[in-house]
Amino acid sequence: MDEVRQSLIEILDAAKLNQLSAQDSRLEIASATRRIIGRRQPPVPNFIADRIVDDLVDDVLGFGPLEPLLAQDDISDIMVNGPKEVFVEVGGQIQKVDVKFRDNNHLLNICQRIVSQVGRRVDESSPICDARLPDGSRVNAIVPPLSLNGPTLTIRKFKKDKLRLSDLVRFGSLSQEGAEILHVIGRSRCNLIVSGGTGSGKTTLLNCIAGFIDKNERVITCEDSAELQLQQPHVVSLETRPPNMEGEGEVKMRDLVRNCLRMRPDRIVVGEVRGGEVFDLLQAMNTGHDGSMGTVHANSPREALRRMETMITGGGFSLPSRQVREMIANSVDVIIHAARLRDGRRVITHISEVTGMEEDTITTQDIYLFRIEGEDSAGQLIGRHTGTGIAQPNFWPRAVYFGEQKRLSEALAKANAARDFGDGPDLGIV
Repeated sequence: MDEVRQSLIEILDAAKLNQLSAQDSRLEIASATRRIIGRRQPPVPNFIADRIVDDLVDDVLGFGPLEPLLAQDDISDIMVNGPKEVFVEVGGQIQKVDVKFRDNNHLLNICQRIVSQVGRRVDESSPICDARLPDGSRVNAIVPPLSLNGPTLTIRKFKKDKLRLSDLVRFGSLSQEGAEILHVIGRSRCNLIVSGGTGSGKTTLLNCIAGFIDKNERVITCEDSAELQLQQPHVVSLETRPPNMEGEGEVKMRDLVRNCLRMRPDRIVVGEVRGGEVFDLLQAMNTGHDGSMGTVHANSPREALRRMETMITGGGFSLPSRQVREMIANSVDVIIHAARLRDGRRVITHISEVTGMEEDTITTQDIYLFRIEGEDSAGQLIGRHTGTGIAQPNFWPRAVYFGEQKRLSEALAKANAARDFGDGPDLGIV
């Protein structure tokens, strides 16, 4: 195959390929490869020739050995630990696959091809890079000298078909009553934070809730690497930019969020809050941009509040702790927590609302929870979503204002009824 590849490089006209469409380029490379194989003696079997053609076309125009993995919808993550070790996540479980690159240079070329599509670079002088594939999948690349095993590539794939809350109900991530509650939260323009650990489905959940934003609203999204797939007609997507080779030109998340306030947004959606931009997001939530959203890495709703406080104090803001907590309590209405269980399943474990302050403490109350009750013979966790008995949460007036009080009342009534269902032992709340 290496000889065929070298012959292909010698006869291909790069200038001509650049003038062709992607489909015509593939046909041109496939035709040239078949001509080269056809001249070889002894003749190459057809099934081997077909595989060589596919591999070389993917190598020249696509993402090489990764192409078959990118085409599989059941794969959620691809992890390349150097040229000879590739792992994937399927159904929440990690497994090794029989996919290899020729060497470090081959893998590095694929990394560079990916990041160059969004105007970024990865090499020895800039060894870390976040980028995205044409379908929106998130990519992180880190190369030597920082990566000792060779170039390391991590791809978080996104499904081609945008998920809806009904899909999450079908997957068992939440109940129908929980989906109705989230529907009301999205429609009623509650300020919300989606919390959870890495890979728990925060971005997917944020996409689903954003589906209830009114089509007449102007939405501005801010992300490090564009992942959100909002379907509204009036969406402006902004993305941060790393510094150039001279260390200049960097645009940070906080710069984007502050600029949003000058762009007449109805809602601001921050893909991932991880620093001082949380201060500007909270300011926006509290100054007329109701219904703004963001995600935070945290292990629980309470931990999400503490992390937000830490991000503000760590961002160089010299504010008393009480004042910071009052800002959070006055800005955030709802925290939705997602988790990935040890059996690989992703579930919504909490819908909690921020109720105010008691002395120096932010007070919250859970209105919807996931309770683990045991596990089956296959090691799959058994659990159920229930209400907590609250019939009228603090955001009830918002639901009334937007005409969603009937939907909310019925959903909470059904969720609360599930609280007393079942005789199995309750092992606690995730």
